[in-house]
Amino acid sequence: MDTQSYLPVPPGVGKEENFFSLDDILLSHERLPCRLETKFPRLGFLEKSSDTRDIPEGTKMEMPLWVAKGLYEQKRRVLAVELPKVYREGWRTVFGADPNVVDLHKMGPYYYGLGSQMLHFDSPENPDVAQAILQTFIGRFRRIMDSSQNAYDSDTSALVERLDCLERALFREGQNGLNAFQRWEKGHAHLTASNLVINYRKRKLADMNV
Repeated sequence: MDTQSYLPVPPGVGKEENFFSLDDILLSHERLPCRLETKFPRLGFLEKSSDTRDIPEGTKMEMPLWVAKGLYEQKRRVLAVELPKVYREGWRTVFGADPNVVDLHKMGPYYYGLGSQMLHFDSPENPDVAQAILQTFIGRFRRIMDSSQNAYDSDTSALVERLDCLERALFREGQNGLNAFQRWEKGHAHLTASNLVINYRKRKLADMNV
């Protein structure tokens, strides 16, 4: 019986979001650099550096992702969302040279998730951003999984602290698989049939009894 009080809900994939996922909830509060394309009346109190009643057009400010997505419209230009620096050309060049040297957690703990969400906003750089995210993941994936498989009973904190949240989840899955294999190899675990095999056997027995 599973005694875990909370079963983690995985985040959404790509541009999709899972509103029951704690990771996606935290991701939605990541702040984005924005520029107002119209005046925001009677909201001057939100801009601490200004004493005006309204927020004038052209003002640059940071907004949480969920607010920016709610206000962004392609037909009615309310605001323009700018790329965070980690997705701009300079950093894309760094990732293209060697993605493994970058501390992704320091640059932003939701590098892949936030980058995918940025594709909601119309930008000529979107294809380059999407390609950079994909190539970064491919370039770092093998090292992450190799490290998870060769770190049995060793301190991995220095490695894990540099990983994005998605990469940390992959690393944990790799270690869980390694630990399960080690237990089986020592005779502390037994092989069990997968759910697919069990369900197939049940269907076969049901067909025979008809």
